[in-house]
Amino acid sequence: MCLAIPVQVTELLPDDMARVSLDGVTKVVSTVLVEDLEVGDYVVLHVGYALAKIDPEEAARTLELFEQAGMVAT
Repeated sequence: MCLAIPVQVTELLPDDMARVSLDGVTKVVSTVLVEDLEVGDYVVLHVGYALAKIDPEEAARTLELFEQAGMVAT
């Protein structure tokens, strides 16, 4: 089973990379699959790749479910 999680873009980097954040943890990920990203956008992240943009409301709902399941603290 695979899990993709919503994360927020905190910094755009060269070469289709970005720094993202979730629950205080930051990571540099590839954004080659997603167009027109801006700082503050949410993306669905899987194995180091941003797969798609996700609207902030959907990201919040998903993260709330993850928190209820004890998977993340928000």
